[in-house]
Parts: sequence; C-alpha cells; structure tokens
Amino acid sequence: MFTRLRRKGVVIGLSGGIDSSVVAYLAVRALGKERVMGLFMPETDSADESEPLGRLIADSLGIRTAREDVGPILEAAGCYRRRDEAIRTLIPEYGEGYKCKIVLPDVLSREGYAVFSVVVQSPSGQQTRARLTADAYLRIIAATSFKQRTRKMMEYYYADLLQYAVAGTPNRLEYELGFFVKNGDGAADVKPIAHLYKTQVYQLAEYLGVSEEVRRRPPTTDTYSMPQSQEEFFFSLPYDRMDLCLYARDQGYTPEEASGPLKLAAEQVERVYRDIDAKRQAARYLHLSPLLVDAPLGDVSRT
Repeated sequence: MFTRLRRKGVVIGLSGGIDSSVVAYLAVRALGKERVMGLFMPETDSADESEPLGRLIADSLGIRTAREDVGPILEAAGCYRRRDEAIRTLIPEYGEGYKCKIVLPDVLSREGYAVFSVVVQSPSGQQTRARLTADAYLRIIAATSFKQRTRKMMEYYYADLLQYAVAGTPNRLEYELGFFVKNGDGAADVKPIAHLYKTQVYQLAEYLGVSEEVRRRPPTTDTYSMPQSQEEFFFSLPYDRMDLCLYARDQGYTPEEASGPLKLAAEQVERVYRDIDAKRQAARYLHLSPLLVDAPLGDVSRT
C-alpha cells in the first residue's frame, strides 16, 4: 500500500452489505483504524437499512466516516428522468409514487437467451411486468449506471483529499462474471476479496466478527426502488449455488459429474455453464484497460 501505491490509507464505500463490511474489517486489520475511512452515499432509491447497517460497521470498527447524499447529483444528471422515460415507453402510467426494478428469468427453467423484464409497483401496491425491448433496457442501464459512477467519483474525491487509495468490494462472482459498472463500482486501487467466492466472504465475515445483522441481510443491488436480489437481477441463481457452479466449471467437471453435488439435472448445469461463459465473454470489455497506440507518435513540434 505505502510503497507500491504511495498512499496513506484507504477509502471504502459502506453499503451495509457483506462485501463492503468484510473489506472494511480487513482494511482495519491491515492498516489500523486511523488509516481507514468509510463513506456513506445514499440516494433517492437507497434501501432504508443500507446506511444504518453501514454505520453499524463503522461504529464497531471505530473508523472515521463521511456522508454524501448523491441524490441531487443524480437528479441533475437526469438519472431518474432518463430511467423513467425508458420505462414509460412500455408502461405509460408509470409516474410519481411508482417504484421499479428489472429482473431476469430463472436460468434453471429457461431455454435460450435471457431477456430482462421491468417490474413496476403503483402507489396502491399493484404490480405490472413488461418484457424490456433492447432500447428500453439499454436506456435504463445507462441511466442507472450514473449511480455507481457518481459514488466512485465521491470515493476518489476523499481519496485525493487524504492521499488514500480506494478499496473495491467485488467478490469473485462479481469480478469474474462482470457484475459491476465500468469506471463505477468496478474502479478501485485495491480489490482485497476479488479472489473469494461469496460463500467464503460470508465465512470470513463470521470469523472477523462482522455483525450478525449484516450477515443476515440478503445480497441486494440497492439500485432500484423496489427490493431486488442480486439473483433476480444478474446471477439467476442463489449465490451459494452459483459459487459451486463456477467452481465446477473452472475445475472442468462435466454437467453430468456436477449434477449430483449441485442437486441439479445435468441439462440445468449445462444451462448455468453456458450462462457463466456468456457472462465472462461480456465481462472482457469491463476488465479491459484503455487501448493505446504503441507506435511512436513522431515529432509533434513539426505539425
């Protein structure tokens, strides 16, 4: 940290989730609490429990914190407006007081290409679902990605202010399969749990003494206004099963060999394998560094 990055400590965005909590605990163990800063960054759609659980972690560690409400920045950038306009192309009545999320079908029961749907909930509680067109999906994703990129901007503000590094929080599932926003939550100077399966993160959390209240919280995207699991948004399987499928795929187990331990039919394992391969293919762009021209540019003074 000090010699390679030439930074005095780390900034961590605390979401009240298991991953950021474990990273905070590891950072305090490695650097000391005086070199770790936690950052709370709520916005309009944040879950009510996110900040209180994040504060529970910060208080238990005794680290200093800051709070930045990024809602006004997102509002000014048109994040909510652009998202809502895209939803209204499919559900015209969507408006004030409505909530939303986008979801994938279960990978075990579907064949072929997975298509997202948008789910909206009216102020009276009535839910409506519509299959997303490619245009509406891209507009929603482009708009909501403002959230991760704005939060990362805030993390780097404090990192620059304090001469700290930014600690990323992706686990192995998220890192390898591309469950992050490029130059958003995918940006960091150090990613201390990117080699750990999600189940290992939970085991480490228990060992480190992370609050049981945080460990009981289901993994969530905390991006949309309706409650949403990571499973229905991206992985299409509970994290413990996805961990095993990723391990089996990496170790070369055939669907027939993996089906017994996974308690799935061989054809279901094959579907998950195909999904893993497709996500890894899409994630290559997310992992790429900027492309550079290696050839000399010549003497620009003559131009």
